[in-house]
Amino acid sequence: MNRRLLPVWMLCAAVAHSGGAGAQATGEYAADLGRVYGAHQRILAAKEACDTAMPGTRSANEKAYAAWRSRHAALIKDLERRVTAMIRLASRDEKEYVMNLGKYEGAILQERQEYTQILLALDAAELKEQCQRWPSYLSSPDADFEKVYAGELETIRKRK
Repeated sequence: MNRRLLPVWMLCAAVAHSGGAGAQATGEYAADLGRVYGAHQRILAAKEACDTAMPGTRSANEKAYAAWRSRHAALIKDLERRVTAMIRLASRDEKEYVMNLGKYEGAILQERQEYTQILLALDAAELKEQCQRWPSYLSSPDADFEKVYAGELETIRKRK
């Protein structure tokens, strides 16, 4: 494998296997970036699963997600910028960058869709309960990325 692509693969692997809150930051830029970015992808997957399976919760979930996203707008923008920068640094030229961007964004989207499918496969009663609780989760301290992922963000922010 091209050595320049290794950090991007690490990022994708971290997104795919990012654990929930409680795991320790690794101190490695790509892994910690992948963990936080992966957590955002899991939030999107949960929204997609609830929108699909429980259309009655869609309005409340949309409002809760919009509020959460607004609170985390600067962080999400920074994470997206950093992911794109890693892909650019791993690419030799603009053509390869465009190809890599599509490849890695596709891989991240696939992981999110797989997580959505895992949620949709839950017992109907359990999924209903989770979808109904989702708005309160998004406003809870458990969804405050600045606090939950403080160690990872410290690692990430050491690099401009």
